Formats: sequence, structure tokens, C-alpha cells
Amino acid sequence: MARLFVSDVHLHAAAPQAIEQFLDFLRTQAAAAEALYILGDLFEAWVGDDDREPANERVCRALRALSVGGVACFALHGNRDFLLGSGFCERSGCRLLSDPVIAQLDGERVLLTHGDALCTDDHSYQELRSIVREGAWQRRFLALPRAHRELLADEARAGSRRHTSRTVPYIMDTNAAAVTAAFRAARVRRMIHGHTHRPAVHDLEIDGERVQRIVLGAWYEQGSYLYCDRGIYELRALPR
Repeated sequence: MARLFVSDVHLHAAAPQAIEQFLDFLRTQAAAAEALYILGDLFEAWVGDDDREPANERVCRALRALSVGGVACFALHGNRDFLLGSGFCERSGCRLLSDPVIAQLDGERVLLTHGDALCTDDHSYQELRSIVREGAWQRRFLALPRAHRELLADEARAGSRRHTSRTVPYIMDTNAAAVTAAFRAARVRRMIHGHTHRPAVHDLEIDGERVQRIVLGAWYEQGSYLYCDRGIYELRALPR
């Protein structure tokens, strides 16, 4: 059976059409798969496992139904939902994986990652990432009242939009040296990631070996996923 991969779904109550498309994807394509891998940024924002946004709760219930139905569901942290924790796992039936992680897919070792750690030219983002991924910072943040955390998350999203609008696009893409280092460290020939919102299949050569980097698309305008079955990988778009 096939394994499916998605990333950067960015679900939020303000974009109900994306939520409906994702729920339909879970009921149809994902329900017929062996496993679903969510490589970060399932949600536009997640302020902690006490999140009770009704739209997010619908998504968690649908993921749990998928898991109960026999489809293994895995998730990685993204830069928008890095606070997903054990409470999310209990509500959704998903298993959180470390980032990066090496998965065995049809007898092949494949590197899975959200992809933001590969964008090393974006120095201000990498500095912020190193701060918010620290356990001490997260404990302080999660100790704040939920309403305060939600306000801070809104401010962070606005800051992200400002940063994106004034940053040269290539800086927010992956760095070639970082990609090469990741392949070498993992000793794999295939990598799958999201984050950059630039879906594509890149065939490369590293140390005389042919390797492949597959980039997943974002769901802001159109849903998409990666289909993997018996060593065949295919990026597929959902109907608009």
C-alpha cells in the first residue's frame, strides 16, 4: 500500500476551504494508504496542547479517525506548530517523530525533515529558531495564559509576513551546502521536506552518487501531496 506525505498545510479557521479540502483528503486518498506523514506546519499556529480552536479540533478528530481506521499517522514539528506535544498525539492519534528522521520506505532509507533547518542563509530566522526550540523557552511560553499565547502567536505571524515580504527569495530557500551536508550525515540517497513552498523533484549528484531531493508544496492555494508506492514517488495536486 502507498505512503502519503504532506507539509505546510497551514490550517487555520480563517481559511475554511483549506480545512475542508484537508478533511476530504483524509477521508479519501489518505484512508486508502498505509501511512500518512505530515512533515510540519499542519497548523498555521499551535499555542500548546490546550489549544481548543474548534477548527483545529475537527482536524484532530479526523486524524484520530484515520488512525483508528488502520492508517499509521506520523507528524514532524514545523516552524508554525513546534509546540505540538503529547496532548496533540492523544487527540489526533499521530505519532510525533524527531526532525530529521530516517524512515525505511520500501527497503530504502529516506531522510524526512520539515526543511527549515536547511535554509541557513536566512540568518535572522535561524537565530529565532534556535531560541524557540529550546526547552526552557517553551516551558516559559506554555506557562502563560492561553489568551496571551494566542496574541503573541498572532504577532509572530504578522512579523513573519513582514520578514518574508522584505527578504530576497533565494535567502529563504535551502542552502546547497546544507543540503549536501544533510545527505552526507544521513547517508541516504533520497530526502523529502517541505517549508520552502517550492514543490519540485531535484536530481543531484553528491560524492559521485545520484541522489534526489523532493520538496512538498504548501496548501495556501491548492492542496497537494507526495505519493510513494514500491519505490515510485509522484507529486500530486488535489482539485482546486
